[in-house]
Amino acid sequence: MSDQLTERIDDEMTDLEGEEMISDRIADLVEYLVVNIVDDADAVSLEVIDGEASSTIEVSVATDDVAKVIGRHGRTIKAIRTLARALAARLGTSVEVEVLG
Repeated sequence: MSDQLTERIDDEMTDLEGEEMISDRIADLVEYLVVNIVDDADAVSLEVIDGEASSTIEVSVATDDVAKVIGRHGRTIKAIRTLARALAARLGTSVEVEVLG
């Protein structure tokens, strides 16, 4: 991770108040990634379900875009989950990302 990105994350961590804000930041990252993958960006919606120990981000996309988000052999969604989990670990929480069609 670059020093500039690390500093930005540290700055945002100090600005955040509460667990809900942290999961929203992770959801913003996931949304950014998914919107840039799909053809129908207007159909993308996210729902954040906060639990005691972790959060779940449910990503809804158009039926035609589900395969693009999952990718060949699940590689794309695995990469998205890896990035989301890395940011969550950096922010001191955990997260799961699910794709809904």
